[in-house]
Order: sequence, then structure tokens, then C-alpha cells
Amino acid sequence: MSKRIRIFGMAIDTLSMDQAVSTILGWTNEKDTACRYVVTPNVDHVLKFQNNKRFRWAYAKAALALADGKPLVWASRMLGAPIPETVPGSDLLPALLRAAQGKGGLSLYLLGSLPGVAECAAAHIRATCPAIRVVGTYSPPFGFEMQDRENRKILESIAENAPDLLVVGFGAPKQEIWVAEHAKYIRARVVLCAGASIDFLAGAKVRAPVWMRKLGLEWLQRMMTNPRRLFLRYALDVLIFPYLVIQEWIRLKTSSTYTDK
Repeated sequence: MSKRIRIFGMAIDTLSMDQAVSTILGWTNEKDTACRYVVTPNVDHVLKFQNNKRFRWAYAKAALALADGKPLVWASRMLGAPIPETVPGSDLLPALLRAAQGKGGLSLYLLGSLPGVAECAAAHIRATCPAIRVVGTYSPPFGFEMQDRENRKILESIAENAPDLLVVGFGAPKQEIWVAEHAKYIRARVVLCAGASIDFLAGAKVRAPVWMRKLGLEWLQRMMTNPRRLFLRYALDVLIFPYLVIQEWIRLKTSSTYTDK
């Protein structure tokens, strides 16, 4: 039984990276179980969560919620409900692949990103983790989530390949909402809502240096590489998140933070 904290309205699992990897790989070995999916909340998710009812619904159905980002971990400690460490999706996926490689492998399906990117990520995985069987890749067209035919095509492709692990990289909140809406039809043992993780594996996007990640500045590097798209998003994060922390501190004074799962 894992311990969850409740902050900013979210239930977040207080797992380390090693514990998260062990839990997820254990699920990939279970047969005849319903699809479980994993979300990785960060500051941007916290802001979206406050005003997006469908996003909150998707989070409520997640099997695991793992803190992605230093600011969320720092805030949890300030609020007296400490998360032990970050478990970023962009680190979690490679960690899962390395661990599975050492245990005989698993089957993997990559869904999302721009055309050709998932194929590049698959080639990288085959070269570095030969025990991982990439059984499918697909980049859906823009607006696919509103097209019944396209959604059926995606679900049928997943079902034909029945991967142990499905990685979905549509960006938040689209990926979480899409997975939650289709979870009962997804024939994969575990789904990882992984943002840009496919892009990082493919080399289509470059991670921030380790020193920036340790200082919680990975967001700055991402903004600098794409300021036109990301400046407003991160500006809002910086302005609004401290206000939410203060609100949460007041709320937690009179409520319970922990819940068993």
C-alpha cells in the first residue's frame, strides 16, 4: 500500500524513482487486469487542474501520480506533506526501459509526437535496450481526439499489439484526458502519460543540463528553446503557483493531508 498526499486538490504518490519503477514493472507482468495509467504532475498541471474539470476527473482515475518537477517537491515540504523526490516522466521512461532490459524486457508502444519522431525513438530504444520489443508507433493527426474513426484506429492498433507498456505523448491535459476516456478500451497493461519523453528519446528535443535539473530550472531551458510557445505558460506558473501554495498552506491547517491507497 503506497502513501498518498493531497495537495492542490491532487492525490500524489510519495514514491521514489526506484519504487515507481518497481511498481510499474510489477504491473506490466500482471495478466488479465484492467489498464492502469500513470500521470506526472508538475506546476503547469497544478494550474490546469484548478480550472479544468475533465483534467481533474482524469487525475482521479490514475493508478499513480508521480511528482514531476522540483517546485512541486519543495512546495510539498513547505506544506508539511513531503514528497521524497521528483520522478519526472522524462527520467522515468528511460529508467523503466533500463530496468526492464535487465529483467528480460517488455513490449512497448509509442503513441504521439510529430510524424517520424516515435520511429526515431524506437530505433534508439532497439539500439540501447535490445530486450525491449517496440511493437508499434503512431503519430495521430491534429484534432484526432475529436474523430471517432481515428480513435478507433488507434485503439485497434494498440489492441493488435497488446503492449505491456503504452507511452502516450500528446501533452497535458490532452494525453491524460484521452487516456482516461478510453482506458477501458486500451489493451495495454500500463499507460505512461509522458509528455515530451518520446521526443527526448528520439533526440528531437534536448534535456536541460543536469545542474539545471538539480536546481529546478529545467523549465527555464525549455522556455529558452521555444519562447514563443512557452513564455506565457511559464510566466503564469511563476506568478500563480506561489499564490496557490499560500492558499494550500491555509487549507492544510484544518485538514488531513495523507490518505492510504
